[in-house]
Amino acid sequence: MVELTRTNDAVLLSWLVYALGADDIEAVVLDGFTSAMEGSISAIQRRVMVPEENLARARVILHEGEQTAKNTVSS
Repeated sequence: MVELTRTNDAVLLSWLVYALGADDIEAVVLDGFTSAMEGSISAIQRRVMVPEENLARARVILHEGEQTAKNTVSS
């Protein structure tokens, strides 16, 4: 497993895990417990991990989601 991204954005995490799963890419979120224990003050980000062989596809999904979110906010 390799790191795809780090974030404290719960909406992004939820969407990303769903979108990756919909494309048959296993995703694991690490550091959720540690982040919650420190009070969710954004000091510890959650890491999204994917199998190395799926990293390129996962990056495309992440990028497309970020672009969609950016376009939605600016509209």
